[in-house]
Amino acid sequence: MSQENPNQALLKVENLRVSFRVNKKDSVETVKGISFEIPRNSTVALVGESGSGKSVSSLAVMGLLPPDTSSIAADSKIIFEGRSLLELSIAERRDLCGKEISMIFQEPMTSLNPVFTVGFQIAEVLRLHMGMDAKQARQRSIELLEEVGIPDPKNKIDAYPSQMSGGQQQRVMIAMAIACEPKLLIADEPTTALDVTIQKQIIDLIDALRIKHKMSVLFITHDLALVGEIADHVIVMRNGEIREAGTVEQIFESPKDTYTQALLHCRPTLDTRPWRLPVIADFMNNNGALVDQKQRPRGLNGSEEIVLEVKDLGKSFYSRVGFFGKKEFKAVEGVSFKLARGKTLGVVGESGSGKTTVGLTLMRLHQATSGQALFEGKDILAMSNKEFHHYKRRIQIIFQNPYASLNPRFTVGQILMEPMHIHNIGANDSERSAMAYQLLEKVGLPTVAFHRYPHEFSGGQRQRIAIARCLTMKPEVLVCDESVSALDVSVQAQVLNLLQDLQEEFGLSYIFISHDLAVVKYIADQVMVMNKGKVVELANSDDLYLNPTQAYTKTLLNAIPKGLQH
Repeated sequence: MSQENPNQALLKVENLRVSFRVNKKDSVETVKGISFEIPRNSTVALVGESGSGKSVSSLAVMGLLPPDTSSIAADSKIIFEGRSLLELSIAERRDLCGKEISMIFQEPMTSLNPVFTVGFQIAEVLRLHMGMDAKQARQRSIELLEEVGIPDPKNKIDAYPSQMSGGQQQRVMIAMAIACEPKLLIADEPTTALDVTIQKQIIDLIDALRIKHKMSVLFITHDLALVGEIADHVIVMRNGEIREAGTVEQIFESPKDTYTQALLHCRPTLDTRPWRLPVIADFMNNNGALVDQKQRPRGLNGSEEIVLEVKDLGKSFYSRVGFFGKKEFKAVEGVSFKLARGKTLGVVGESGSGKTTVGLTLMRLHQATSGQALFEGKDILAMSNKEFHHYKRRIQIIFQNPYASLNPRFTVGQILMEPMHIHNIGANDSERSAMAYQLLEKVGLPTVAFHRYPHEFSGGQRQRIAIARCLTMKPEVLVCDESVSALDVSVQAQVLNLLQDLQEEFGLSYIFISHDLAVVKYIADQVMVMNKGKVVELANSDDLYLNPTQAYTKTLLNAIPKGLQH
């Protein structure tokens, strides 16, 4: 092991260039000669949109790039404590990257093995890299679970990943990553799909562990708002290149690069609501100047026409206990609200609060246990399937994950025309295809998209396809279930602008379910806060954010990343 020099950077990356083979002859360079350093005992944030090269750079450091399809240029250097990682053997690299450099991946459900207990998976790291026997590894695993804030670690050690929440799974991943007390922890989008309160807990935990273990952290994210919470230094990437680097104060208070300025302004803030959110192109085409916009008013005055009224909605799930018994879990209990025509109801709360269950129950994808949902005075929950078929056109849902909700075997044209066939919209296929082309134009996609498949599009484009599919039915109510949560800030801004345009043009009413309170503040007229299946607070969005009356609502608001205030 090399002698530590406190003035020497822990990690040095010099002229890193990474290429991926497209076919036998051609390759594309995704990282284009970047150089940066990670000092000891500090946190460096690597920020950029999807495709910027930030995750590829971290995988290059870890030695996890696919050897068959990727290559690192010969003159590239990755130096860790004076050792050239690219010159190490596979065995040496594996030993170093398991013990002294570790990584938390973005999606814990795909990173944790579902058939092994979490205790077994943590203990495996300790046995492999620390040489512990089974008893020592189990005891240390319990200590690690306790350290990362898992409740009742002595029992949770024998739980499977599926028996834990998303936040707890991410804590298990952190426990595995710090098991060998690494000098460098790489966190790749560790909070992307987590609630705002859980997100804050994970960020605070990583920072506390960094201080306790005297490690350095490379924090990778597409959200600049998070960076102000955790980072000392910031590196902004775009298209495989570094656009700007500096201290967190420099980046937030006086960003020099137009792209950095754009990233900071694309995100909705709590104190303004411009008529349209600026997108990256607006900044790049306008030399970084913000176009002065009027503010968009939000809220209800009580005289609006009500399109949907929900009364005492309840939904319970049952699990078997013994041979004949069953246990009831009340996911939604006594939920009531009114949705005005052409307005947006934001629904917020932590995972398990029941917000998604409300949306799925209204769509009859779950069967309600109790309550009513009155659409034009008729209870859609009490209808037969035949009766509801007519109303199915008028109430549609945009799911959270556009990767899973679009059929990969269908072209975009088939995806858009299928619901028209089912509901007899359009006289023939030529009329339906003409409508599909119009909808593609409406959501900002080129006409050539009609003949392409979902895998040929980015996440933001797929979400636009999902929105276009909903519009084929000419709905009056759209349930948006976390429909922008996994998108880059600039793509998120585009989709939010699109939703607002469609609301203005067609008078659509939205039930907008999200854990992102800044986005909800921007798009919602009313906000309904849920906790443990019940409505905690319901008010106009401006009133709720300025004067929350419930302690739970205040907790959610306090957890919003402070980077948004800049």
